[in-house]
Amino acid sequence: MTSIKLTPTQARRLAITRQRLAGERLAPTAEGMMALFRELGCVQIDSIRAVERTQYLVLWSRLGSYDRALLDQLQWQDKKLFEYWAHAASICLTENYPIHQYRMSIFSDIGHAWNRRLVEWAQANEPFQQYILDEMKAHGPRALKDLEDRSDAAWTSGGWTTNRNVSMMIEYLWAQGQVMVAERKGLQKKWTLAEDWLPAWTLQEVLSDQEVTRRAAQIALRALGVGTAKHIRNHFTRSRYPDLDVVLDQLLAEGRILAVDIADWPGQWYLHSHDLLLLDQLAGDAWQPRTVLLSPFDNLIADRDRTELMWDFRYRIEIYVPKAKRQYGYYVLPILHGDRFIGRIDPKMDRKSNVLHINAVYAEPDAPQDEATGRAVAAAIEDLARFLAAKSIDYGDNLPAGWRLALRAGV
Repeated sequence: MTSIKLTPTQARRLAITRQRLAGERLAPTAEGMMALFRELGCVQIDSIRAVERTQYLVLWSRLGSYDRALLDQLQWQDKKLFEYWAHAASICLTENYPIHQYRMSIFSDIGHAWNRRLVEWAQANEPFQQYILDEMKAHGPRALKDLEDRSDAAWTSGGWTTNRNVSMMIEYLWAQGQVMVAERKGLQKKWTLAEDWLPAWTLQEVLSDQEVTRRAAQIALRALGVGTAKHIRNHFTRSRYPDLDVVLDQLLAEGRILAVDIADWPGQWYLHSHDLLLLDQLAGDAWQPRTVLLSPFDNLIADRDRTELMWDFRYRIEIYVPKAKRQYGYYVLPILHGDRFIGRIDPKMDRKSNVLHINAVYAEPDAPQDEATGRAVAAAIEDLARFLAAKSIDYGDNLPAGWRLALRAGV
């Protein structure tokens, strides 16, 4: 098997370009947003709003400022997007519904202890299940507060979900694909029957296990730019790639994917054949780098081990770390500068005063400490402030010496 030889720089730049974090930006229109979703595969949802919810930040890092009403339109009116579990709870493409149906079909058979407990509990509460489905059939979308707790056996856990019987039954029905999120306003969701919500054009074909993997693996690999089998398994529909090794061999034989060797990096890597021409755009004047801030849950860094291998950048979110033990901060955004991670910022958006507080800016030990880099970081922070409609930026005292003047002066 002949392999393409890449340098680590080429591999990093290919990954960044395929994530739409370099090169020409897509237009911040509905069409551009859909094109971005097709390239990413999915965008994670998270409720934390210390800066902004991650689904909005991931799009901003790639599109720049955009009208959030476009995302609502695509999801709730056009129904081209829907919420389901990809590598985490995510906004997914309705056109990929057959891929996501795989998880729905196997959920009751997944061997994880938590899944087994949820399935057994739901089965012990079948009248409760039917009540919720009947309510949605009769009345349409329902919020959790609209549904009574008619459970025969309460859900118990060692955490915050104990006795949250309505939400846990919805979780089960969502995982099974019986109900879907019909609308969302902030953290408030309404749920409805999948059969009532899905548009008529939704593909309902039942795919074989290998066909699921064949489609999902190519989406994952294109989003990754380059990756190993392990990286594919951890991306997009995480851990749901039956017969992946067999499918990769088939795709190699067909020429749809190509084997890649990357100098000094272990393992067998792959590249999708559609991205072969991109290699010419990764050097010299063809390379169009940017300086951007990333959400803690950004697709590029969702696999922390891959991030550390490819960029020598260790990133861990510290939301659940006691404040006194945090190394960097509560909701820290990495700084991607061209093909390198050069630091991170610790921001907090105060929505009462409309001030974006930058508690600290940290530079990596090998980051360039020149004024031009400082201006690039300042421009990225100011772009974030504009996106958040902040009236001003308030910098703390913890700033890299080489960037301090540029950050405080602005651009």
